[in-house]
Amino acid sequence: MLVVAQISDLHFRGDVDHRERIVAVLDYLRDRCGGSANIDALLVTGDLTDEGTIDQYREAAATLATDIPTLTLLGNHDDRTAYRAVDQPDAVDTSAPVDSALLLDGLLLLALDSSIPGRNDGAISDQTLSWAEKQISEAGDVPVLIAFHHPPNRVGMPFMDSIAQLDPSHLEAFVRRHPQIIGLVCGHIHSPSVGMFAGVPVVTAPGVSSTLNLPFEGDDIVNDSQPAGLAFHLIEVDRLTTHFRSVR
Repeated sequence: MLVVAQISDLHFRGDVDHRERIVAVLDYLRDRCGGSANIDALLVTGDLTDEGTIDQYREAAATLATDIPTLTLLGNHDDRTAYRAVDQPDAVDTSAPVDSALLLDGLLLLALDSSIPGRNDGAISDQTLSWAEKQISEAGDVPVLIAFHHPPNRVGMPFMDSIAQLDPSHLEAFVRRHPQIIGLVCGHIHSPSVGMFAGVPVVTAPGVSSTLNLPFEGDDIVNDSQPAGLAFHLIEVDRLTTHFRSVR
């Protein structure tokens, strides 16, 4: 069994109280590394920062240092150029999608950039899908777990549904072409949820920085009273099981 942890929507912004939520989640992960309960990979599924500044990315890089193999994605609050200035200083095209892959023993993890510079909604470009196609072909016959920031399906949160993926039809066709894809994992909505898209599970992680309310939970969109959260994705052969945890 492989264990993939996921944290999302950290929104680094320089204040101590906010960073304490992030550090508590990271400490929870670090305490569970090593031995027979090792965490094989960590997905950070976007909105690393609140305003996409270089200082916020420096804070994120310093705080997120861990021994766990990590794939980091960008969200609508992020900035590709500022992110690369800190994390990929040798990048030639600083405006290109930030896509990455990690091949484990028995699992391919793909992190696809769904951010659109200057917008809150998202889309996965044909460039990114072509890159992902190549990664799957080269990995051979292994299960694939795909991560991105914006959910491709409606989640029952009117505001967040209005800034989801614009047109996920190309993504849907891509997923249906590849039966080895066992699931999609996202962030963006600051709420744990499970649905279906293109015949596979789609899971959203809790928010680290805050929780967003469902329509019947109150008039305010943001709920700061909820603790930070994370997801653990367990992969056995071609089966995905997800557990959620709250961290105070």
